[in-house]
Amino acid sequence: MERQNTSKGDAMFEQTESDFVIENFETASGERFETLRQHAMTIGTLRRDAAGRIDNAVLLLHNTTGSGREWLGPGLSGELFGPGQPLDAARYFLIVPDAIGFGRSSKPSDGLRAKFPQYRYGDIVAAQHRLLTEGLGVEHLRMIVGLSMGGMLAWLWGGLFPGFMDALVPIACQPAPMSGRNWLQRRMQIELIRNDPGWHGGDYTVQPRYYARAPFGALMTTSPVHLQRLAPTRAAADALYQQFCARAEAGDANDRLYQLEASMDYDPTPLLARIEARILAINFADDELNPAALGTVEAAIAGLKAARAVMLAPGPEPRGHQAALHAALWKAELQAFVAALE
Repeated sequence: MERQNTSKGDAMFEQTESDFVIENFETASGERFETLRQHAMTIGTLRRDAAGRIDNAVLLLHNTTGSGREWLGPGLSGELFGPGQPLDAARYFLIVPDAIGFGRSSKPSDGLRAKFPQYRYGDIVAAQHRLLTEGLGVEHLRMIVGLSMGGMLAWLWGGLFPGFMDALVPIACQPAPMSGRNWLQRRMQIELIRNDPGWHGGDYTVQPRYYARAPFGALMTTSPVHLQRLAPTRAAADALYQQFCARAEAGDANDRLYQLEASMDYDPTPLLARIEARILAINFADDELNPAALGTVEAAIAGLKAARAVMLAPGPEPRGHQAALHAALWKAELQAFVAALE
């Protein structure tokens, strides 16, 4: 376990980082991890009520292209964790794990490569539940806030462990089967990895790079308006393309493949009726990955109690799907929701 002080703007947050290891973790499909390492940061101090029950734990779940450290960026922590902000670190005990396959948690590039057990989003949630209950001694959450993939995990959390949390805030995601644009761009990346001449069934010595040369995810998660502002000329667009490629090339092909395929059976629909938590679902009208025109979120929560969906219009600097990483655009909604929980 290690302690670090992280400064964000005018605030100073003390974070503790630790690993929780699960022996013989079995996935829903029956595959088995001999050891599964779950890395997590915590920020703040646990608080208990008069009955001894933890009442201030908040779980923060990251997106598909990041790790728990995404939450330390100024666009998130600088807007959320400071005094008087929605997730004030002096008030809440913030738990920020790396999902299976990401960050400093167990992932294929640690050594197993394609022999790494297949996992799905439901397995990530099951492992996180054990991290909380067995590793951190947390048996109840005040709230779960998730970004993109983290939001999808939040929907699953609500249905798989009803009553474990008071509130859910899934951001930039849909409570519906993986399909449409979201799956198409993932499937394209998967096929480019698996059909790369250098793939060798995942046992490569040089990183396969086909998928990095076609950064579909970057296109789908960035607002077209923002893209045009970044690349108003062909030369600027060529330079931006190189940036997208370089970002993709910094990763590992096996890790990326597993991350993408982990989403293939995502479908919280059968679980929605089991959710007991209050829900604030935040989405963005210019999110090309989760098109507002589909009306998916509104239809899914129509029969749920204490559930509200917010569709935010683009601001002066449209961000599309990436608006999730800019809390200034949505923290007012979160602030009001948190106040209503009191």
